[in-house]
Amino acid sequence: MEDLLFLGFDLTDPVALHLFMQMSLEVDIVAYGGSEPHTAVIKHPSIHIHTMTPWSIAPRGLPKLLRPLLLVLKALIQFFMLLWFLCVRVSSPDVFLVQNPPSIPTLVAVKLASSLRKSAFIVDWHNFGYTLLGLSLGRSSRFVSVYHWFEKYFGKMANGALCVTQAMQHELAQNWGIKATVLYDQPPEFFNPTSLEEKHKLFYRLDKNLCQPLGIQDCINNGIGSPHTDETLFTTQSGTAVFLKPNRPALVVSSTSWTPDENFGILLEAAVMYDRRVAAILNEDDSTSEEILWKEISDEKQCLYPRLLFIITGKGPEKEKYEEKIRRLRLKRVAFRTMWLSAEDYPLLLGSADLGVCLHTSSSGLDLPMKVVDMFGCGLPVCAVSYSCIEELVKVEKNGLLFSSSSELADELLMLFKGFPDQCDSLKLLKNGALATGSSARWATEWEEHAKPLISEAS
Repeated sequence: MEDLLFLGFDLTDPVALHLFMQMSLEVDIVAYGGSEPHTAVIKHPSIHIHTMTPWSIAPRGLPKLLRPLLLVLKALIQFFMLLWFLCVRVSSPDVFLVQNPPSIPTLVAVKLASSLRKSAFIVDWHNFGYTLLGLSLGRSSRFVSVYHWFEKYFGKMANGALCVTQAMQHELAQNWGIKATVLYDQPPEFFNPTSLEEKHKLFYRLDKNLCQPLGIQDCINNGIGSPHTDETLFTTQSGTAVFLKPNRPALVVSSTSWTPDENFGILLEAAVMYDRRVAAILNEDDSTSEEILWKEISDEKQCLYPRLLFIITGKGPEKEKYEEKIRRLRLKRVAFRTMWLSAEDYPLLLGSADLGVCLHTSSSGLDLPMKVVDMFGCGLPVCAVSYSCIEELVKVEKNGLLFSSSSELADELLMLFKGFPDQCDSLKLLKNGALATGSSARWATEWEEHAKPLISEAS
């Protein structure tokens, strides 16, 4: 096998990044555009990126009945663009490896191109495209039914298949007639715990964002931040040594696409419950002003429960709606920040946080959230929404916890952060479990044992 062509992969996806860099051969990548990939991919001498210009038309006021026709038109244009790239722009590969979804027109175009160029065709099943389309059009839509048929028909025509869970492997075998090899996502090498020095530099770079509240003022934006290089919201530097502040807020990170399949409202409700329940536990009444509490914090008074700072990363259609909801909250011990981080800073943030929250529920119920894999790689324990196959990844009370409601998440926040930062034994136990999970397997091992034999056989 001399050449692989990857199609449909997100160039900022850590799975794809490490997958590409594991290849000891020439790799062509046809991508749909988007954000800037990691510099390790851009500078790799054996990786050649071919980016398709994103094509999108969404006229305002378009009647609902015409939207399916618009999707058909877009698929046709993308189909011919793909054929041009696959049959003309790139050299003939031994294997086309295509990530699904998207399914239409990708699977059709790759099947045709692989036949014309006499190459093998392998599908990497990350989810089912028809279930994602069903989120916007409804599962009963005829358009979704047609999409399902295309996805199944052309998926069965591949020379081999990979998938991300045992549950998906079973579904493909039983209901699709496809034999797939499970290839669990693993964190790349650059997703690891962040050193104190790296934390200090990161928080200094993010200082302006961290100290800018979404509302008028909150428990973070109260004069504690410092413009000096020797102090940040979380760290302080003395000489060459860096220390974590004892009265720092607990840092909780959640990465979201701000789409309907991730109910961000659960996190907001849990934050409100945490704030109110802590006040009740400490016998505070409504007359206790935020200013008095924040003055005590600035005087480094130790509390049984810490302030929580939620950093929410990602882009998506519902971001502004939830930012407006955050602005209307009046919380004493909880603050939110939304931001978009570079591919280099995102792993550093995960490695600097105290807890991750995953709101992913899966449109099919059969895939796993890559964001949790990233978090485990950085030794970050996770509280995740419970659904059918999530326990293939999150081991309850070992590397994380599961929740089904905002009340359950609030209970978990109270349990994990009681006595923060030094006396929170439950959180430390989960962190050790996350570290063990992240270091137990990496892409090199998973690729050699599962993916490489399949690709060699297909080619």
